[in-house]
Amino acid sequence: MKQILTLLIGFFVLFSCNNVKNDSSLEVKSTEFTEKIEPTFGIVIHGGAGTILKKNMTDSLENAFHSKLKEAISTGHSILEKGGSSLEAITATINIMEDSPLFNAGKGAVFTNEETNEMDASIMDGATLNAGAVAGVKRIKNPINLALSVMNDSPHVLLSGAGAEEFAREQGYEMTDPSYFYTKKRFQSLQRIKKKELEKKTANVSFEDPLIKNSKFGTVGCVALDKNGNLAAGTSTGGMTNKQWNRIGDSPIIGAGTYANNTTCAVSSTGWGEYFIRAMVAHDISAMMEYKGVTLHEAAQEVIQNKLPAIDGVGGIVAIDKDGNVAMEFNTPGMFRAHMNAEGELIIKIYKDE
Repeated sequence: MKQILTLLIGFFVLFSCNNVKNDSSLEVKSTEFTEKIEPTFGIVIHGGAGTILKKNMTDSLENAFHSKLKEAISTGHSILEKGGSSLEAITATINIMEDSPLFNAGKGAVFTNEETNEMDASIMDGATLNAGAVAGVKRIKNPINLALSVMNDSPHVLLSGAGAEEFAREQGYEMTDPSYFYTKKRFQSLQRIKKKELEKKTANVSFEDPLIKNSKFGTVGCVALDKNGNLAAGTSTGGMTNKQWNRIGDSPIIGAGTYANNTTCAVSSTGWGEYFIRAMVAHDISAMMEYKGVTLHEAAQEVIQNKLPAIDGVGGIVAIDKDGNVAMEFNTPGMFRAHMNAEGELIIKIYKDE
């Protein structure tokens, strides 16, 4: 009887060991076929919207825009690909466009009625809803960097004019001579507009701002989603040619020109700023996604194609949501824009029908 019991116990132990071995081998095999999923990321930029027509563009100028847009977005994409933050990618990308005379930001900023350059910028972190902005600065080479400093190193969101530049000095920024921002093309544009304004007044005709019809708004902006799932948005501009009285548009206004929220999307605007402020365009897109449950595409289309035109607003936006979906929506004949996804696919477009 003892021998039979011992034999049964031995058989049971052997059977159990075989099962454990078989189970563990199945475990190993199952892990061999598990696909590693890389976190998604993406970046979208704009270089302004407006009356941008193929017939008015030379091949060399079109190539120059394509080249600079590619350089800018590739810079930001490289940062994201290496695990950098969306805020880092945005500032580096916008710096490239601020340093180019092609765009109405930084080096290429337009002239005011007083023949000076006054620049605005803002940035927002979708993870914390923290934001920083500057308006009316005249001696800051890269206003988006100062906006980031306002966000990170001050208790405020928006600083303007002399106060913003005093803060910049305290942060160690080197003041740029205003002559740096002079470009012949921008200065000639101001003179043409001033001449038209004078002709209208002399002829005693009611004055309509010539900027609005047949114009383009060269504001630059960037939105990004990094590998950690954090969204961010940034916008930089020289404002409107011939602006007066220290006019400030939507670019430094959080919720109008710039907005980011990790639960929804990140948005950067470009267009006639007064209307983007009145419609709170950037935040409205996010709010529609949050409260109505619509997609980024649906929200962007509703705001830019229906709500904005209803109050005579013109312009566009670029946006990216928490899942990496993008929108490049505008109601003008063109918008300089580009997008790169996690796979490195690059899209660059200028005109409406591309």
